[in-house]
Amino acid sequence: MRVLLVEGNGSAARGTSSTLRSVGYMIDHAMTGHEAVEMLRRYDYDLALLEMVLPDIDGYEVLRAARAARLDTPIVALSSLNGAQAKVRAFSAGADDYITRPYDTPELAARIQAIVRRSKGYSQPVLQAGVVRLSLDSREVTVKGRLVHLTGKEYMILELLMLRRGTVLSKFAFLDHLYGGMDEPEMKIIDVFICKLRKKLQLAGAKDVITTVWGQGYMLRDETDGDTPLPPAMTKPQRSSEDLPSLAAI
Repeated sequence: MRVLLVEGNGSAARGTSSTLRSVGYMIDHAMTGHEAVEMLRRYDYDLALLEMVLPDIDGYEVLRAARAARLDTPIVALSSLNGAQAKVRAFSAGADDYITRPYDTPELAARIQAIVRRSKGYSQPVLQAGVVRLSLDSREVTVKGRLVHLTGKEYMILELLMLRRGTVLSKFAFLDHLYGGMDEPEMKIIDVFICKLRKKLQLAGAKDVITTVWGQGYMLRDETDGDTPLPPAMTKPQRSSEDLPSLAAI
């Protein structure tokens, strides 16, 4: 999963980033509220963790700006304030959850997973497509009960496909998810990853659940989906600066 951490305190950001990377999340960091809104507008994050006290604008303004711009990325507020009024204000501004500091690492990871899962329409931590099962908790993939050993990038691709099952994902979407705009290799690397992932799943006994949509990208569907019409490719909506509400007006 790819998470945007919005945190103005460098030390706190390093600690939270380290915690989340240790459980397998890819982390991008924004230090200001304005930067956070711009990154949410440009990139397709699974979730954002938003510190409510920032050096330029507060987290409530970030929430209002993001929701006014019709950004539906799940956002979890992080704060040292434990009062009901602060929580109600955050939820009213558009937060999906509210976590107080100091937080328990397993609880933070579990909440992130649950929110992302529900936002994609899943109620359980185990995702399944045909005989392929992926556990978000253990990051294990099995086919007919047999463990399939995947590299980190292969797991991230399969997780992305399963969380967005039935949606065509462009190669740009994969590059964005895997590398976050940093040191991106050539786009053909996605074809290489997909080829290796397919072979591993097939050797374990799964049919080709990853479908190539020529000229658009890849999608995942159950072996039982048959000839279901393919949806259009998923791309992050591109909005011009005119579409983004002015923070000063919020």
